[in-house]
Amino acid sequence: MYNKKQLNINPSEFTQTGFFIIIITKTIIIYKVEKIKIAIQKSGRLSEKSIQMLSECSIKISNGDRKLKTESSNFPMEILFLRDDDIPQYVEQGVADIGILGENEVMEKDKDVNVIEKLGFGSCRLSLAIPKEEVYTGIEYFNGKRIATSYPKILNKFFSKKGINVQVEELSGSVEIATGIGLADGIFDIVSTGSTLIMNGLKEVESILKSEAVLIGNKKLSPEKKQLLDKLMFRIKAYKNGQGKKYILLNAPNDALPEIFRLLPGMRSPSIIPLADEGWSSVHSVVAEDVFWEVIDALKIAGAEGILVIPIEKMIL
Repeated sequence: MYNKKQLNINPSEFTQTGFFIIIITKTIIIYKVEKIKIAIQKSGRLSEKSIQMLSECSIKISNGDRKLKTESSNFPMEILFLRDDDIPQYVEQGVADIGILGENEVMEKDKDVNVIEKLGFGSCRLSLAIPKEEVYTGIEYFNGKRIATSYPKILNKFFSKKGINVQVEELSGSVEIATGIGLADGIFDIVSTGSTLIMNGLKEVESILKSEAVLIGNKKLSPEKKQLLDKLMFRIKAYKNGQGKKYILLNAPNDALPEIFRLLPGMRSPSIIPLADEGWSSVHSVVAEDVFWEVIDALKIAGAEGILVIPIEKMIL
């Protein structure tokens, strides 16, 4: 507790630095605003998508100067931009409270953290690949072979379960060139489209692990930070629920409604609004994007007219 005159500070300056102030008569009481610290990749395939997801959750982030640390202007959050393989350690030690990275990195680093949520983007797989001219005879092909990888722990665990002996050559990057320069007989690496393998004269022979972006958290969050995490998760789930879905509005004769209800079950059931024209109703519902056109064709056959399709940004269940 400080005297305002003694401090000689403009109170508005505090709000810009993570503090808020209550003024009682001539006394200033300063409270520190709790913020949750999130670590995301500073570059790479998940960096932009992580920032995009936070933006879709209405969390504003400005990092035009490519700083390693920044803050949200409208949510109590600090953002740390780190190497993806460092994020599990930072979260385990509490330097960051939560982090976004690939599930494969979480498994490889094997740190004591909570996997809070799968985020639905950044899908890939960890696969074994060999030179395209080689004849692959099954997993036993790799017995006694040298395999280059950035994921030795996952690879050793896989072959140990299979009872196959391999020599692992650990690399920090450019794994795909290992066979071309004679360092290894095969590789174990991330595959998204497979184009990088083809460019380096390789072919994928075994898919070992499927991965996507996940949100991890420190196991000892304070009650205040758990509340902030709950608020963040509410937004993330609303964003995820809206992905891959369309909102449909249509007009239909009342005698066609039973068939339309069968085609459009909705989240609980379709919304029905009677129209001014007797015997007609407006139907509102949600449909999955992967079956969208099949449903539209069936609705037209059932008698639906004036079909309007609207994208869904977020959906709160």
